Amino acid sequence: MSAQDPGTAGRRRRFADEARAERPDLALLCLLLGAEEGPADPAAPADPYGVDAAQIELDRLAGLLPYGARSPRAWVAALQELLGTRCGFAGGPADYQRLESSLLQRVLHRRRGLPILLSVVWTEVARRAGAPVYGVALPGHYVVGFGDPAEGVMADPFAGGAPLSGQDAALLVAGATGARPEPLTPVPAAPQETVLRILNNVRAWAAARPERTDVALWALELSLLLPSHPARLRYERAELLVRRGEFLRGAAEMEEYAEIVDGVEPAAAEEIRRHAQAARALLN
Repeated sequence: MSAQDPGTAGRRRRFADEARAERPDLALLCLLLGAEEGPADPAAPADPYGVDAAQIELDRLAGLLPYGARSPRAWVAALQELLGTRCGFAGGPADYQRLESSLLQRVLHRRRGLPILLSVVWTEVARRAGAPVYGVALPGHYVVGFGDPAEGVMADPFAGGAPLSGQDAALLVAGATGARPEPLTPVPAAPQETVLRILNNVRAWAAARPERTDVALWALELSLLLPSHPARLRYERAELLVRRGEFLRGAAEMEEYAEIVDGVEPAAAEEIRRHAQAARALLN
């Protein structure tokens, strides 16, 4: 293993440290997440996971934006022209079926991805250029906001950067959730919230493909490194270890989780312990 590749343990320490930083670097977190799926370009030993190359590409794109202060709507127009029209960043239904649509390195290369990854590209390019930008985690969709959230200036990178009003965003949410459209004010999403949502997408992708338990496992393990995550993910990881044939590790983690649950839901804890016993029995 080369000096440039600290290995999975080193990358995960870096991921955990960045996730707990006072001002986490969203691009770096997403790139470390993308590195879990393997080298982006095995022929590039100096940067096998494409982390440095991706950061350079984000810097390059930011440098293509016209210089000078502008209004939030002008930022939307400039980014739509650069990223949506000239560079072709956008998405479509087929992109939901591809794991690489959730990996920032691959999204920068293909210029296709899920709404949340395309929004990360927009956010990181705009931030480097000095724009007042933030991600907006709408239910069922993810977009980008500019300026004061009270002004409601947003864009949808998945649609090539189409501008969104508060009413447009409400209709997007209604279409995704079935809820009644109601005017909304965008709320900036924290980097850790965005990364957890990406990992949830990866887990959903893997859940539909039982042969990819490797992907499900790294997505769970990264989720557990975030400073705030659902406690039940620990039990999901234990179940996954059992499905992968790691019966003793899975059973031990089930029993650890049962101890946590016991003080709140004794009946649930007892059920988890029975599952642990069944996992151990699979060794016989």
